[in-house]
Amino acid sequence: MKQHLQAVEAVVSRRKVVKPGRKKSLISQIPKKVSKTRFWRRILEEAERPRRNWRAVNLYKLERLTSKGDVVYVPGKVLGAGELTHPITISAFSFSKTAYEKLLKSGSTVLTTEEFAERYPRGSGVKLIG
Repeated sequence: MKQHLQAVEAVVSRRKVVKPGRKKSLISQIPKKVSKTRFWRRILEEAERPRRNWRAVNLYKLERLTSKGDVVYVPGKVLGAGELTHPITISAFSFSKTAYEKLLKSGSTVLTTEEFAERYPRGSGVKLIG
């Protein structure tokens, strides 16, 4: 009986709960025909990287690299350090709470990846920052 319990514990301890990968969730948000374009292949390639290697972009960097009305995609996380004084259209893998609030305060349009793919299917005129 003891042997049996030890064997069961070993199997249970080796199991691991795995969340669906970021790439899978992004693929489900991007329409099939759009995902074949060069821009979206690059985004999916970035999504394959481990989360700890994602790019982190602060608002002060967006302020410096963009101008009013620019369209931006960040293949990583947008963080809230700094200020943004002009409105932009932006999408990213994720946003910090403070970054999201400051973007809305500046009059920017924050889009999900799915909405971004519908508006900019070819990725032309979009700045990749990160």
